[in-house]
Parts: sequence; structure tokens; C-alpha cells
Amino acid sequence: MTNFVELWLYLSATPLFGLTATLVVYVLAQAAYTRLGQPPWANPVLWSVLVLALLLLATGTPYPTYFSGAQFIHFLLGPAVVALAWPLWQRRAELRARPVALGAAALAGAGASVAVALGLGWALDLPLPLLASLAPKGTTAPVAMGVAEALGGVPALAAVFAVLTGLVGAVAGKYLFDALKLKRPEVRGFALGTSAHGIGAARAWQVHPAAGAYAALGLSLQVLIAALLMPLVLPLLLSRLPA
Repeated sequence: MTNFVELWLYLSATPLFGLTATLVVYVLAQAAYTRLGQPPWANPVLWSVLVLALLLLATGTPYPTYFSGAQFIHFLLGPAVVALAWPLWQRRAELRARPVALGAAALAGAGASVAVALGLGWALDLPLPLLASLAPKGTTAPVAMGVAEALGGVPALAAVFAVLTGLVGAVAGKYLFDALKLKRPEVRGFALGTSAHGIGAARAWQVHPAAGAYAALGLSLQVLIAALLMPLVLPLLLSRLPA
């Protein structure tokens, strides 16, 4: 028992701890997800986040120690996002046929996300920094952090809100689409990528290739809208909210 404790203390203090823990937890979560028939509530990202958070709390491992090993996986996010361009290129003829509809849908999705965030924040009487952190929740965490910082928000909170939004969308999307009787995988995928960014796109890929491709498109358009328009529009909206 003493040897096990000493081994654990050694591993938890090394960069390999973050990488090993992340891979082991995700592989187990993915195996359970597949074994259960891939229900949305068993989303492996959701359960990996929860288990890793509990593991860090239980062992008293500081987040910087964990991330020093897990940052390799974080680095791979960049190539993974770039790789999403390939299925879009394969469907370029479809996309050329409906640029206006896709652009309008992306703008509507971004507007609805911001309106819900600001409306909820105003109803709860949240202070301005929290509102600025909540408003860009519909885009990926890195972009949301940059937008929040430019607006005077808290980047760390913006990342939390973005991740929570993605998890909620990935878990609840199927049930909502079924209730609305939306059958086409392209429509479901685009809506999921628009509202739940990367985590939603990952879920869409697991369901249908077309859903995954259109989820990647929705995700990409939200990143562009957030980076180009939100820093211009959100200050005006925030300044007009009732005190």
C-alpha cells in the first residue's frame, strides 16, 4: 500500500499524469458510451470532464500540473479543426447552392444565442463583467475568451460558459430535434454546430457524416461571426441594457 501511494504521488507530480489521466478516462467513457448505444446523456466528453474534475479535487492536483501533460491533446485541437474543412470541400456544390440561406441561418443562430444570454443575464441582474462573459457562449471557448476580454469580461468564465453550452447542446439536441420533428441530418447538424460549437459537432459526427459536415460549417460560421461582429455589436447592446 505504501509503495502504491508513493507511486501515485510521483505520477501526479509529473506531466505524464495529465496526458495519461485524460486518455484513460476518455477511452473508458467512450467505451461506456458505445456499449450503451450512444445515448446523448452518456456523452463521453461530459463524463470525462466530470470524472477528471473529481479526480483533480480528490487528489489535490493543481490544474497547471494537470494541464502541463494534457496540453499535447489541447495542441491537437488545432489540426482537428482544420481537418473539418475536408468534408465541407467534398460538399462544396451543395454549399454553393445555398449561401444566402446558410448565412442567414448562422446570423439568426448567433443573434438568438446572444439575445438569450443577455436577456437571462439582465433578468438575473448580473453585473456587466458577467454579461460580457456570458454573451459569446455560442462560440468556441478560445474565441469566447477573446471576445469576453475585449468587452471587459472574465475570459475564464467565458470558457466555462462556452463549454457548458456545448455540453448542454450535445446532450439535449437530439431530444429537441425529435420534438420539433426535424429529420434531415444536414439541418440537425448545422443547428448543433451553430448552438453547441465543437462539442456539438463531435456529437453530430457520431450520428451521421452529413450532420457532422454541416455541424462543422455551423461551428466555423459562428467563429467568424464572433470574431468579426461581436466585438462591434455587443458593446452597443450592453450599453443599452436597462440598469
